[in-house]
Amino acid sequence: MKKLNIVLIAVMISFLGFSQEDEDSQKSVIQEYTPSKLLDKGQWDIKWFNNLYTQTESTFSNGKEPRQTFFTSTIDIFTGVSETSKFNVGLLLEFRSNVVNDRGALDVFSFDGETGTARSGFTSFAPAVKFNPFKNVSNFTIQTAFHIPLVDNESEDGVFLDQKGFIFQNRFFYDYTFPSGDWQLFTELNTEYNFGKKEDSFANNSLNLTPGVFLSYFPSDKFTVLALAQHSQRIDTGNDFAQDFTALGGGFKYQLTKVLNIETLYTNFIRGNNTGLGQTFNIGLRALF
Repeated sequence: MKKLNIVLIAVMISFLGFSQEDEDSQKSVIQEYTPSKLLDKGQWDIKWFNNLYTQTESTFSNGKEPRQTFFTSTIDIFTGVSETSKFNVGLLLEFRSNVVNDRGALDVFSFDGETGTARSGFTSFAPAVKFNPFKNVSNFTIQTAFHIPLVDNESEDGVFLDQKGFIFQNRFFYDYTFPSGDWQLFTELNTEYNFGKKEDSFANNSLNLTPGVFLSYFPSDKFTVLALAQHSQRIDTGNDFAQDFTALGGGFKYQLTKVLNIETLYTNFIRGNNTGLGQTFNIGLRALF
């Protein structure tokens, strides 16, 4: 994983030398290429996003609990294949590192696999497509992916790694830029149907619905601050496990070059049922060329 990260950083930073002479006369990537925007034929979009979730509280008990931390690193690669810019294809990769039993939050980066406290590894991959279903609504798109698990066991020696089950995922994206151009509203509905043997995963045979709203303000074309609200509802369709939580947060994005941008996000789980009540710290790099 460390070698892969180094390669990805080198590839992305290699674009830092691109000229920005004409950048002021056009929208930046963070303004124009929201998840609702499809790529032109031959364009590439590579996003490396890292999420660290840590908790010392949950709805399963009262008071403080031994710390648990779950780190997820994803790589999303998409390219345009349609002459009319209506269809993209992609591949999603996921790596996880988790530590439990009151280990420090940053121990997820030790990747030591200590029995009873830590696990890590590539956990899933997914072929994906992204398309625009309505000709006259260019800022509404759907991303469909089929996630294939790579884990042998969901939990080993009391340490959870990732779900052992297939996921059919559909994400619905829509954005609206206000006439002033300084404000932008982005909405998403993520739907995931988890299936597989009931005994393999707590999530199998359930439907997860996660709507989210993101409000962005652009002090300049290269910088945005944003606030977000998300809710996740797992509906029991045969696995005897329902779950829900609500999270609030915020962050910023900055256009480093014409090709490369960086984003950071923070969220806090303010309520839920059958879930942890922790926080997430996120950072991502995106290259579009």
